[in-house]
Amino acid sequence: MKTIALFENHPECSRQCCEGMHTSLLPNYNIRLFGTYSDIESVLSTADIVAFPGGIGDADTYYDFFKRRHGNAVANFVERGGYYLGICMGAYWAGPDYFDILDRIKPVQYIKRDTADIRRPYGTVAKVDWLCSEQHMFFYDGCTFIGEQDGDGPVFDVYGRYANHDPMAIIQGRVGLIGCHPESQQFWYEDKYKYINRYWHEGKHNQLLLEFVNKLTNN
Repeated sequence: MKTIALFENHPECSRQCCEGMHTSLLPNYNIRLFGTYSDIESVLSTADIVAFPGGIGDADTYYDFFKRRHGNAVANFVERGGYYLGICMGAYWAGPDYFDILDRIKPVQYIKRDTADIRRPYGTVAKVDWLCSEQHMFFYDGCTFIGEQDGDGPVFDVYGRYANHDPMAIIQGRVGLIGCHPESQQFWYEDKYKYINRYWHEGKHNQLLLEFVNKLTNN
């Protein structure tokens, strides 16, 4: 069974997102939490996948609680054959300003795209096409991915698209990134965001996340 090293640093990589990933991926994967004071080399030496969840934060900021040398260790881990899973904030971190583990792809804020159907950074649901199935998935200022699919551009597989057809969930090599929150739990829809409670997915999006990780890792 593959082991996921899951980073938690509340609220930027939040406890709730980590709990949602636990619920979605157990018992198919071993999951071990690590944080800012963990020995990153030791953590990664026993992991097959390193995962960074979402949370509350600024998409344009590099957070100094995760040191550059730790970021280099993550990039080296992927280069050596490890897998990377990033959701929302974790997807942003795969880009050139953070871990720089993508081939000519840049994660950017979806809400700033000219054709975006969501214009403000708040908790809501995004209408997405997930493998030709329409879903309304929890969204909190998530990213899309800018890059070319043809010619000399990077090659990546798209698993989900926003309403404007921008990529929402992609896999490139050993890197899997998701802009929305398929790990979302029922209380997310009943607490601060009661106006979206009719979109509670009854765990179906958790299953989509599990299938996505299985595909990423050939599990």
